[in-house]
Amino acid sequence: MADLVLRTARIADDTGPVDIAVDDGHITEIGPALAISGDAEIPCDGRVVIPGLVEAHLHVDKALLDRERADPDGTLAGAIAVTGELKRGFTPESVCARARQVLDLAISHGTTVIRAHPDVDPIVGLLGVHVLLELREEYRDRLDLQIVAFPQEGILQAPGTLELLREALRLGADVVGGCCYNEADLAGCHRHIDIVFELAAEFGVPIDMHADLADDDADPRFALADRIAEITARTGMSGRVALGHMTSLAGRPAAERRATMLRLSEAGVAVVPLPATDMHLGGRRDTVAVRRGVAPVRELWEAGVRTAVSSNNVRNAFTPFGNADLLDIGLFLAQTGHLSGERDMAGVLAMVTEGPARILGIGDRYGLRPGAVADLVVLSTRRVSDALLDRPDRCYVIKRGRVVARTTVTRELLRPSSVTTDLDSGVLSHA
Repeated sequence: MADLVLRTARIADDTGPVDIAVDDGHITEIGPALAISGDAEIPCDGRVVIPGLVEAHLHVDKALLDRERADPDGTLAGAIAVTGELKRGFTPESVCARARQVLDLAISHGTTVIRAHPDVDPIVGLLGVHVLLELREEYRDRLDLQIVAFPQEGILQAPGTLELLREALRLGADVVGGCCYNEADLAGCHRHIDIVFELAAEFGVPIDMHADLADDDADPRFALADRIAEITARTGMSGRVALGHMTSLAGRPAAERRATMLRLSEAGVAVVPLPATDMHLGGRRDTVAVRRGVAPVRELWEAGVRTAVSSNNVRNAFTPFGNADLLDIGLFLAQTGHLSGERDMAGVLAMVTEGPARILGIGDRYGLRPGAVADLVVLSTRRVSDALLDRPDRCYVIKRGRVVARTTVTRELLRPSSVTTDLDSGVLSHA
């Protein structure tokens, strides 16, 4: 007897349906027609089951701020300025209410793990960290939250931030963040990076930095990937450093960016493109052949760099779009990154599942295999390769073996002959 059994689930396109048995929050067995019953059973009827989605980079404390004020010029500098002003009016209640909306959306769309980046600076202090610490406990049965102490305003540029970062990590933040390009000059950027690595060593935590968010590397503050790779290797932080954005890579000559990607791969530095933000902010000064502004994903794959793709922001000055739906973000990445075909779609799907799980340090207990935590999503599609293309419903979202969200939709195509088609099953019937 198992706690839960998913019947006739599709987990690969080249094999038949399988049953998935879950007990005590973990997958215990996977195979066709398992001779086991469950206290609860979900008939998948050949629908696809994937591991829970993993959101590797999300700012829930700043979500939904477009309702209050939008970025007037659509630039990175404008977004930072507008958000800095709005942060002065933050309260625990307002941050918590907006964060809850985004976390609930993410869960309903199949996300089971989030790495959240609350701002830590003299403007807002540790308000976002305190709220996220409370929400981490509140949502523990529905969602795993990792908290990044994130210095959006810089460290040297905003005196007092270093002490706040230390306090955030003492309070229980899981990761130290960085925003190196937000310092006044290159020397300040270098010192910013050094401080982040020093904090990581002091508190024994991984690093997740915003880096190289520009159209090209004309400004050296946006060409720091090589330096970060070198420090990562030298300090033994391989596998514990992630870089968000990295759009400047796309604006560098092919040989240069290939060399940088190989250094990132060898150093064990992960890259997390954030296409909804990067496409929105990028190319603002281009009048012809406007640049795409997204890290070159296929080249990252070829260089062996660990990758994930994430939402970054939801409906604020940095990204005035989004529903915290990682499958939508993955499809957008494919559309903007010249990715197509089953192999590429599998690669993108991995960027919202296995890839970020490894980057967040949970790969040893994640996935569709016996022994893994039973974080699962039942999709309305019947082919794994169509998981992005079909924009499927998340029929069931399962966190540690317990259903935490479900979507029930009936679609019928009505025909003049009174014959209807159930669009989910493809079954014809006469009205």
